[in-house]
Amino acid sequence: MLTIDKLKGYGADVDEGLARCMNMEDFYITLVGKVLEDNRLPLLEQQISEKKLDAAFETAHALKGMYANLSLTPLTKPVSEITELLRSRTDTDYSALLAEAKAQFEALCSL
Repeated sequence: MLTIDKLKGYGADVDEGLARCMNMEDFYITLVGKVLEDNRLPLLEQQISEKKLDAAFETAHALKGMYANLSLTPLTKPVSEITELLRSRTDTDYSALLAEAKAQFEALCSL
């Protein structure tokens, strides 16, 4: 079961996330639970592999917003880097950043 303490241990800035959720713990936990159901990270990886950089930017930007608004810092960091590279349509090797994002997502799912 997802808890505030587990999210703190994961590295989320829970105080900031809770402030955005009017300090309603149940609401915050529910929103984090919705992140766990989101399937756009594999979509982002596919879009990048297919060199669909415009679509990948849109997906990365949406993920960045979702993760950042909930202060899921370990997940926000690699996705933010991907977003900024895609913003300038940089055709580069994203594999390390994608691997980090996937690892952080899996760590979050395992809480």
